[in-house]
Amino acid sequence: MEVPAGFLLVSLLLFSFAATGYGITFSSLPRSLVVTTSPTQGQVLKAGEEQITVTWALNQTFPAGTDSAYRTVKVKLCYAPISQKDRSWRKTEDEMKKDKTCQHKIVSRPYSASNNSFSWTIMRDIPSATYFVRAYVFNAEDHEVAFGQNTNAERATNLFEVQAITGRHASLDIASVCFSAFSIVALAGFFYMEKSKGKASQQK
Repeated sequence: MEVPAGFLLVSLLLFSFAATGYGITFSSLPRSLVVTTSPTQGQVLKAGEEQITVTWALNQTFPAGTDSAYRTVKVKLCYAPISQKDRSWRKTEDEMKKDKTCQHKIVSRPYSASNNSFSWTIMRDIPSATYFVRAYVFNAEDHEVAFGQNTNAERATNLFEVQAITGRHASLDIASVCFSAFSIVALAGFFYMEKSKGKASQQK
């Protein structure tokens, strides 16, 4: 019996969507990891200078075998709601492929049920914003299957701020002041020399 070409096409598309994790939603993921971070509520950290220490472990209230399919943990820095407002490029979407909440990678590690800790120096290109930390768990097919975060469901607790690098440095400021002072002195010297030349020409 010949299989219709249309049926084969639909089957291939469905397989492709499944293989790429299409349709996985954040709301379907169990919060099976306990995640904690070193910054305190409202703490301001400087990009390129200060560190965040993240720890994570399996929530022991879950039944034994819950993590049998867990293979990898990817920890990310995520925007808090206050820093997503009127910024569509940071928008939270339930469908994982569309979600833009967690854009900054902290670390990726093979899954372990306990004793996980990582200290991360905040990258120099991290923008100023209010953040939290979330850890996603992936299976062998690299699909999200669980998560954990250091904040509550509303993403309103244990938030911290990152202060971005402004591009100004003390050495540049000093050099700028010195250059400005030199310019003023040079300009004054130029006018003095021109004035002296004028007087000398008048006396001839």
